[in-house]
Amino acid sequence: MALSLQSSSTIPPRLRFGGEFLGLNSSSEPTFRSLSFTYPLRSLSLTSLEGTRLVKSRVVSAVVREQIGLDPMELDISLSPRVNSVKPSKTVAITDQATALVQAGVPVIRLAAGEPDFDTPVPIAEAGINAIREGYTRYTPNAGTMELRQAICHKLKEENGISYTPDQVLVSNGAKQSIHQALLAVCSPGDEVIIPAPFWVSYPEMARLADATPVILPTSLSENFLLDPKLLESKLTEKSRLLILCSPSNPTGSVYPKRLLEEIAQVVAKHPRLLVLCDEIYEHIIYAPATHTSFASLPGMWERTLTVNGFSKAFAMTGWRLGYLAGPKHFVAACGKIQSQFTSGASSISQKAAVAALGMGYAGGEDVSIMVQAFRERRDFLVKSFGELEGVKMSEPQGAFYLFLDFSFYYGTDTEGFGKIENSESLCRYLLDKGQVALVPGSAFGDDSCIRISYAASLTTLEAAVERIKKAIISLRPAVPV
Repeated sequence: MALSLQSSSTIPPRLRFGGEFLGLNSSSEPTFRSLSFTYPLRSLSLTSLEGTRLVKSRVVSAVVREQIGLDPMELDISLSPRVNSVKPSKTVAITDQATALVQAGVPVIRLAAGEPDFDTPVPIAEAGINAIREGYTRYTPNAGTMELRQAICHKLKEENGISYTPDQVLVSNGAKQSIHQALLAVCSPGDEVIIPAPFWVSYPEMARLADATPVILPTSLSENFLLDPKLLESKLTEKSRLLILCSPSNPTGSVYPKRLLEEIAQVVAKHPRLLVLCDEIYEHIIYAPATHTSFASLPGMWERTLTVNGFSKAFAMTGWRLGYLAGPKHFVAACGKIQSQFTSGASSISQKAAVAALGMGYAGGEDVSIMVQAFRERRDFLVKSFGELEGVKMSEPQGAFYLFLDFSFYYGTDTEGFGKIENSESLCRYLLDKGQVALVPGSAFGDDSCIRISYAASLTTLEAAVERIKKAIISLRPAVPV
């Protein structure tokens, strides 16, 4: 509804309506600046000499004219092309949908989010509590406290075999922020970001937000979803700027062996513009005999590697929001410049807690070891259980807490009361509808043949979930080729 405010000598000379009163013109009529705006209201009351009108509308557009006959100005509500290019997270969407069902009384088992079900270890929590009690609640340096950055340098040296100084470390509000700032710092418009699939849902979208082009390189289940160096070499161009590696992997749980990383490093070394970002957030959640190798520790790779890690997964500190980036000072300083205008330093309380976490011993000590053992038991249970389902294929995860299962055997099935199972998304909707289990479709991670199960839940919960999934799947019959 458009509302026009006509000028009138009877309007009080100091009246303002969302714009600036400019005074009286030669006809003793009030003059206003042109203004157009929208506002979501159920009702708007306007008072004038003609009486009071109640305007009911979801959107009210008021146009004040400087002079009679001037066309009304329309508010530009367009969004940035950068934002329009970004896809929303399906993981978040499914988690939110499952949460809404639970709140409505539907007993949904939620296995979509990647969040440990353990409490933050007591020494870490106590350090945070003490920080509050001792008044350690003010801003910290943009890059993080010296105490924490020194502790991170010690950790990287002792556990990863890579040496940094505190000015080569940037503490941020989570590993996600660290990754995003790295992309913004090193990518120019038109640069290519090489991303092996399956990938964490945010990698391609972060590349787009940095005005870069994500280049997806497929991997295969038969090769444990690991990048083939020969494929990498065939896809690199002069525009290739950043290769993202995640080990242990979200969503597959795959771990890159040192030998394969060395082969990838040989390819990377041939391309002077190519940097490598290593997401090592699941580093400590790894199952022997698999071992973790930091890419920056390989010969010649320190100078071109940005190592990202954090405290969310291994230390069950998701809500503390703390991560870090380590790399050559030139790149880290650039990321710090972005952060200084973005969020500034991370939480002072979380940083005190992180110092305590790094002081718990090698790889997190006994507390983390207990969590990892529990994750391994859950993994073994799920691998055995889904191995009993016809047509389901999997690669046994060596780390993290996800199982990436190929359910494409059941695509094409018509189900009574639901419809056709066409892809991973419709299968997940079916399992949520019929089995009341929330999972994430593989299409979100770049592989539509699979679905992701997070086993960051108790064994009892997983047993109930498997029972529901099996019951729902067994009622399906795979499509018969004609």
